[in-house]
Amino acid sequence: MRKISEMPKFERPREKLLERGVGYLSDLELLAVLIGNGTKDCSVMNVAGKVLKVLDKGCDRVSARELQEIEGVGPAKSAVIAAALEFARRRIRPEGIKITSACDILPLISYLANRKQEHFVCVSLNGASEVIATRVVSVGLVNNVQVHPREVFADPITDRATAVIVAHNHPSGSVAPSQEDIEVTKRLKDAGNTLGIKLIDHIIFSRKGYFSFLENGQMPD
Repeated sequence: MRKISEMPKFERPREKLLERGVGYLSDLELLAVLIGNGTKDCSVMNVAGKVLKVLDKGCDRVSARELQEIEGVGPAKSAVIAAALEFARRRIRPEGIKITSACDILPLISYLANRKQEHFVCVSLNGASEVIATRVVSVGLVNNVQVHPREVFADPITDRATAVIVAHNHPSGSVAPSQEDIEVTKRLKDAGNTLGIKLIDHIIFSRKGYFSFLENGQMPD
């Protein structure tokens, strides 16, 4: 990954933010702005990439002490990142959002639309169809993610969720479900029925749009 100094000025995260606004920055670039600089052996973009991998695994409540275990992240950088995450949580709380359609969860997962690997997400819901938690269950290869019902339902059971919505991104851009997507949906539906946790929908999304199994009448009986 290139160093900031090797980038044209208009591509540098801080300059891009000031010139075009925060909406034009990727998650990686936003983290690079927060972190500020790298180390002798690890550029700020590389450090940001390592932090992003931790956060993408659903560890958004990682502590400053845990962040310091990442190469290139010392006390000062870990404090800034942890403070930024907590500030965002206090201002924007996805917990409690009422879900009435597939579109309602898109704002919670859209940040994964430009990932180069598939990320499988599970949204736990309570009996009032309100969000309890949103987690990345699994991260796969370029166009394939392996997911098991055990991994998907482990946290919803702890959450005492009554229902879940699952979703995953398609790096290719196409949101058409594959045969494997169809089979995974049926397997999760069956597992949820056994556990008493209803699978409401499976959403495939990308930068180009989304596909809802429920909206398209393809949820298994």
